[in-house]
Amino acid sequence: MSDQNPVFIPGPTNIPDRLRRAMQVQTRDHRAPDFVETLAPVLEGIKKVLNTTDGHVVTFPSTGTGGWEAAISNTLSPGDKVLVARYGMFSHRWIDLCQRHGLDVEIIETAWGAGAPADRFEEALRADVDHRIKAVLVTHNETATGVLSNIASVRGAMEAAGHPALLFVDAVSSLASVPFHMDEWGIDIVVSGSQKGFMLTTGMAILGVSPKALAAMETARLPRTFFDFRDMMGANAKGGFPYTPPLQLIYGLSESLNMLFEEGLDSVYARHHRLAEGVRRAVAAWGLNLVAQSPDLYSDTVSAIYVPDGFDSNKLTDHAFHAFGVSFGIGLGEMNGRAFRIGHLGSLTDVMVLSGLATIEMAMADLNYPIRLGSGVAAAQEYFRQPARPAAKSAA
Repeated sequence: MSDQNPVFIPGPTNIPDRLRRAMQVQTRDHRAPDFVETLAPVLEGIKKVLNTTDGHVVTFPSTGTGGWEAAISNTLSPGDKVLVARYGMFSHRWIDLCQRHGLDVEIIETAWGAGAPADRFEEALRADVDHRIKAVLVTHNETATGVLSNIASVRGAMEAAGHPALLFVDAVSSLASVPFHMDEWGIDIVVSGSQKGFMLTTGMAILGVSPKALAAMETARLPRTFFDFRDMMGANAKGGFPYTPPLQLIYGLSESLNMLFEEGLDSVYARHHRLAEGVRRAVAAWGLNLVAQSPDLYSDTVSAIYVPDGFDSNKLTDHAFHAFGVSFGIGLGEMNGRAFRIGHLGSLTDVMVLSGLATIEMAMADLNYPIRLGSGVAAAQEYFRQPARPAAKSAA
C-alpha cells in the first residue's frame, strides 16, 4: 500500500487523480484542424500564470534543463558573456550547461543558503562598461537550499547599472506555487516545467519569452534544432507542433490550469505559504535549522533542513523510505549528507503535510536524533488549527 503515500520531495510532485485521468486519453491526430482548440487555450493560460501580456509562451517535450538550453541557444552566440551567481545545485548546473555551450561565464560565488546577490550583480554590471555581458541568469527558487530569491531586486540592480543585458530566470520550482510577475520584473525568459507546481508528470519544458528576447534571435548563432523558438512558435501559430507533441501532457496541462484557476492563483499562493509555515514551525520545534540564511529567503515550496552534527541526512531519508515508504528530498551538492529537504508544493493539504512531518519525526526518533517525538507535529498542528486567512490579491 506504500504507493498510496504522498511524496515530500520538491518535484516531481504528487499527481492529483483528476490530472491522471485527464492524461489518460487516446491518441489524437496532432495535425488535425481541431488540435488548435486544445493547444491555444493552454498557451494563453500559461501567460496568466506568468503574469505577462507581452510575452510569448513556448513549450517543448523536455525538462527544465531543456528549457535552460532553449533559453541560451535561441538568444546567444558562441563566446558571449553571461553573468550568474552560484548559490546552489541548480544555479551550478545552469553554469555547467552554459560552459558546455562555449559561453564565457562570469560566476559570482555565493554561500549556499544565500540568495541571488543583487548588489554584486550591480557591481559586475557597472564594471562591464563595454556591455560584453549579454545575459544575467538567476535561479528564482534554489531547490537544493530552500531559498527564494528576490527577482525584482535583480532587475533593479540591472536598471541601476544602466545595463542592457537580458534577464533569464529559472522558475522550475516556483511557477504556479508562489507569486510570479514576468512583465513587472522585466524578465526576458522564464524557464519552468510540468512536474512541480503544475502537478503533472515530467516531460514538458515551459518558457515565457519577451519581445526583447525574440529580437535577440536575429543575431544569435548558437546552434539549435529541436529547441528552436522560431520553429515552435511558427507551428503553434498555425495550431500545430513542428514535430510530434506530448499530447497527454498537453491535455494534463489544460486540466492543471483549470484546477489552478478554480482555486484562484492567490489562494494557491496562500496555501503554499501556509503549508511552508507549518513545516517551518515543526523545524523550529525540533531545534533544527533551515539552510536558508534568513526569513526573507525562506521558500514556500521546499525547506532544506540541516541535520545535527554527527548525523548523516542520507541515512535519515533512506530510513524514512525503507521503514515507512515515504520519500523526502536528499541533500544535493554541498548539502549532501548535511541536510534533507521537505517539499511542500503542488497537490498537498495541511493534513498531508502533517503526515509527512509525523513520518520524518519517527525516522529521526528511530535514528536517535535529539528531538522529542511529536514536538514538530504538535507545533504544526497548532499553526494549522488557525483558520486559513483569505488570500490577498496580488498586485499584478
